[in-house]
Amino acid sequence: MSLESIEVTARFDLQGQVYPLSLLWKGQVYPVETTGRRWQAPTGLHILVLTANGLAFELCFNASEGRWYMVQSSTDRLLA
Repeated sequence: MSLESIEVTARFDLQGQVYPLSLLWKGQVYPVETTGRRWQAPTGLHILVLTANGLAFELCFNASEGRWYMVQSSTDRLLA
């Protein structure tokens, strides 16, 4: 697993829950249509998202750094 730093537009609700709204990846903006499973890991809060054009991404928000990352597995690199 590797982490690629990316730009994410997100909102936080009153309880502090974060909701990604869009992500900028390789020069293109992908609006987030829905979010799925989320879990806390040593690298940060991981959130599965589905974009408006049907692409799925695993995002990671590292609150201590205030940064977003895209998680890439070894199979992602094989398919690229």
